[in-house]
Amino acid sequence: MISFRRIGASPRLQKSVGVLAAEYLRLVWKTNSFGVDPPDIYDRIDADLPVIFAMWHGCHFMAPFFIPERWRVKSLISRHRDGEINAIAAQRLGIESIRASGSMSREFHRKGGVSGFKAMLDALAQGYSIGLTADVPKLSRVAGRGIVLLARASGRPIYPGIPVTSRRIQLNNWDRSVIGLPFGRFAAAVGAPIRVAADADDAALEAARLLVEAELNAAEERAYAIVDGRAKDFDWDRASGRTLTA
Repeated sequence: MISFRRIGASPRLQKSVGVLAAEYLRLVWKTNSFGVDPPDIYDRIDADLPVIFAMWHGCHFMAPFFIPERWRVKSLISRHRDGEINAIAAQRLGIESIRASGSMSREFHRKGGVSGFKAMLDALAQGYSIGLTADVPKLSRVAGRGIVLLARASGRPIYPGIPVTSRRIQLNNWDRSVIGLPFGRFAAAVGAPIRVAADADDAALEAARLLVEAELNAAEERAYAIVDGRAKDFDWDRASGRTLTA
């Protein structure tokens, strides 16, 4: 009997799927018009580098195409076999990876949470920005505490952003993954930076965590309003970011 779990663990198959995924995303990128909101977001982020990019699970697939070549970025990717495929795809798209998983259980150490946190701190100190999904696995749209702890420890701001496409398929899974389709519009909406003081106590950390949640939800709503034509104030010509990206 064929074991799909065993096939999924095959390094050769993982590499093939990762490469195919990256090239499919590249096709989506090349066949969609692209805009950023706000239109001066690249200048704002340039002034704050390195930064922490926050996204929701399932909304992050097109994120590499928001990143201009001049930025050095690493992404936190889980150690799960699906994460291996994501890491292969990310590398092909120019994004280095840090392998660890978020968790709200005692599995934090086993999943590499401590080493992953230290690796992100080291990367930020070396001038790399960090991209990561703010919600922990199986708790969609609920920001974990890890991202605000990283901001407190590093002193770097969190930029909440969501990239979406007008033509898409939404999957019926825990994170409501969205697969972008070619021949439409692609927009990345980014919120104001969130800064966490080095002496932030539990109450301040919780307030920052809730703010990350709220800003990500607002960015998601804004991004969909843009690509679906509901944002009447959005000027595609003024907001085009295609010439600035990789």
